[in-house]
Amino acid sequence: MNELQELYQQVILDHNKNPRNFGELPQCNHHAHGHNPLCGDQIEVFISVDEKSGLIEDVKFKGAGCAISKASASIMTTLLKGKTIKEARKLFDDFREVVTLDSNSNPDVMNLGKLAVFCGVREFPARVKCASLAWHTMINALENSDVEQISTE
Repeated sequence: MNELQELYQQVILDHNKNPRNFGELPQCNHHAHGHNPLCGDQIEVFISVDEKSGLIEDVKFKGAGCAISKASASIMTTLLKGKTIKEARKLFDDFREVVTLDSNSNPDVMNLGKLAVFCGVREFPARVKCASLAWHTMINALENSDVEQISTE
């Protein structure tokens, strides 16, 4: 097993077992619910944004799902705090690129930071939806979309 795959497994297991920012955020001003009907993962994302500055002050999630889904949500929340909405969208784009790159591609992991652990997901195409559920839900929350629930289908 190469070092990146080992790191991927360790980080995913750690964030699944000890999720960061797990729970509700009663004072949120952005909220969305996501569902992956393929495997049953469900997640809610709560975001508090300072509307004047556009800074994400706090973000939490709750839900149930597989280890990848839960770990992805946990890591996402740690990356979003203190970012602007524009920066959050850029993180989403970077994340989506990492998990959907061709498995023969070699992404520049040095510039990806914590997102590098998701390079391993692309080896398992069925898990891309698990890993991306929280991210799509976050985007839906930030856009305050009229869609009641985001789905990976």
